[in-house]
Amino acid sequence: MRPSRSTPLRHSLTTLALAASSLAHAAGVPTLLEVTVRSGQHDLAGVADSATEGTVTAKQLANRPLLRPAEALETVPGMVVTQHSGDGKANQYFLRGFNLDHGSDFATQVMGMPVNMVSHAHGQGYMDLNFLIPELIGGIQYRKGVYAAEDGDFATTGTARIDYRRQLDRSFVDLGIGQHNFRRLLAAGGHTLGDLKLLGAVEAGGYDGPWEQPQNLQKTNAVLRLTSGTAANGFSLTGMAYQAEWTATEHVPERAIASGEIGRYGALSANDGGKTHRYSLAGDWTHTTGSSASKANLYVIDYGLNYFANPSGYIGSTAGDQHEQADERTIWGGQAKHSWFLGPQWKDTELSVGTQLRQDRIASVGLYATENRQRTQSIREDRIRQTALAFLLEARTQWTGWLRSTLGLRRDQIDARVTPLAGQYNMSNGGEASAGQTSPKLGLVFGPFDLLGTTELYANWGHGFHSNDARGATARSNPQDGSVVKAVPLIVKAKGSEIGLRTTPLKGWQSSLSVWQMNLASELVFVGDEGITEPKGASRRHGIEWSNYITPADGWIIDADIAWSQARFVDANPDNGGRRVPNAIPLTASLGIAADDGRRWFGGLRLRYLGSYALEESGTQKSHAFWMANLKAGYHLTPQLQVTLDVLNLFDKQANDIEYWGGACTYREATNGTGGCGSGTAIDGRLLHPLEPRTFRLGLRATF
Repeated sequence: MRPSRSTPLRHSLTTLALAASSLAHAAGVPTLLEVTVRSGQHDLAGVADSATEGTVTAKQLANRPLLRPAEALETVPGMVVTQHSGDGKANQYFLRGFNLDHGSDFATQVMGMPVNMVSHAHGQGYMDLNFLIPELIGGIQYRKGVYAAEDGDFATTGTARIDYRRQLDRSFVDLGIGQHNFRRLLAAGGHTLGDLKLLGAVEAGGYDGPWEQPQNLQKTNAVLRLTSGTAANGFSLTGMAYQAEWTATEHVPERAIASGEIGRYGALSANDGGKTHRYSLAGDWTHTTGSSASKANLYVIDYGLNYFANPSGYIGSTAGDQHEQADERTIWGGQAKHSWFLGPQWKDTELSVGTQLRQDRIASVGLYATENRQRTQSIREDRIRQTALAFLLEARTQWTGWLRSTLGLRRDQIDARVTPLAGQYNMSNGGEASAGQTSPKLGLVFGPFDLLGTTELYANWGHGFHSNDARGATARSNPQDGSVVKAVPLIVKAKGSEIGLRTTPLKGWQSSLSVWQMNLASELVFVGDEGITEPKGASRRHGIEWSNYITPADGWIIDADIAWSQARFVDANPDNGGRRVPNAIPLTASLGIAADDGRRWFGGLRLRYLGSYALEESGTQKSHAFWMANLKAGYHLTPQLQVTLDVLNLFDKQANDIEYWGGACTYREATNGTGGCGSGTAIDGRLLHPLEPRTFRLGLRATF
């Protein structure tokens, strides 16, 4: 049993942790040291294991202007969230020199439920966070790198665990209106009956956007959550329902805008877009004593997507190259973990064991040729059952007053069966694929030292992985033309390391600095537009990150981050001799100021910079660097009524959310036969999706 009397070391560390935690939570910023409450006592349950992990609180999100729900993830230092299609589709993410596409190398959970989709119709790791309701987020725990035993598939660059509040201080109704037919209604409230707390919320909204072809986004969202006790001792049961429909303006050739064939916010073709839904039920249970802690959760998710896109335009004919990607699945699973606190005789070691299980029962995942959203040909359609099972072991030990360690081991096993259902050249594909990996992890922490304030030094190393699409692992032929293809491994190994520090150089200022590197065995990507897995080769990345959180006065928060990275393929591209990884952003920076001292006025200002990045391996073609700003200003009319104004893209920057280099044809080019367009030959060039212009949104909140 853990003794009730702390050792001097434990007492000093606990005091330091509590002071840092209290300061950080008051400011609404990530904590330097994490502390939980056990058995009514403040106890050192765990400290930061690396320089690049933290907890974002609801207060930090409260005055943050957001264009899209997933931008809540930009609270993770260095994370960039953009879009290259309609707002009903998963966002585009960038972190640590990775073009994460729609989530292929960053794992996210919401209430313990995985968001990333394996063997998805559009792309491996597809991470649609449009169902998030930012006002309900109670906290985001983020961690970068592959150094934690509980992090598995897709956690190459890191993870985010998003949890909703267990209760609301007061019920409220939000009404939002804005330019381009933006409208949003959110009603949320709660009720307490003894130890039971009920939270419910309903959201409905729509948005046309600045596009010449109106987006006509229609979304509905609902949450019902029953909780008891606390996050350390209690349970929760959460039901969620989300659905959306939209018309998309995809990325377009820059030359189509320059020639005047379409406007800056014009579409290459009509009637792209789609519909999606996500219905889920999740439950979790935790129990903590002075000598141990247990937690478990179970979930089931019903998910569907029908996505119509024509990003290449009119390569094949003047009828267009639109296709549909369809996905219908049920996901179920859970995880359990038990920890023992071994006490001073075992160097205050916390020993944890756990298991994780996930199964995707994909009734149908397919790629179809379409015209005006009507199917004309089944390129491929498959049924997939994919099961992932993991076991983990982790030990945290306080060796001396200035040294602690975290040693972890994780074993993953993935099994998949693919059954072809349709497609002229697809019926020879399919079969079974299996893969496993054992991933060791190690972290060392030196300190705290009285150096430039309170300082800790970190060294981390570990193995991780991301999975490949099961269809790529069982492929024999290209579903487009029947040509022979080589199957790819189901698991791609990643190995990373970093050194860093956290320090509080002045009162109210927390700063972290890290130097990291990552090797990835292969950049294999499943290309949903073609139904094939595209090999890209092994890569190496390294970088430096510096993050700062400052609270100069009560109610004020300043955060500033800068991240530099370099991404290179191990082998040069045989066509152009280049080794650059396309769309890997080398330099990002952000600066945010938030103010809310409890008086009438409150608000926040955010600036974000994206550096120029290579669009293809040689680096000859590059994107355009840009910075932008978003503003939120609010005023309390009465204690129960407040009004807010969001100004997105404050200075009306004419830049691009995303740029690519690739082949496409416009309608005019196909009609004229320019460069072979209309008969199967594409014209390479810059493809872009423009940043939305300056937009005003007005909000009114009534609390009860």
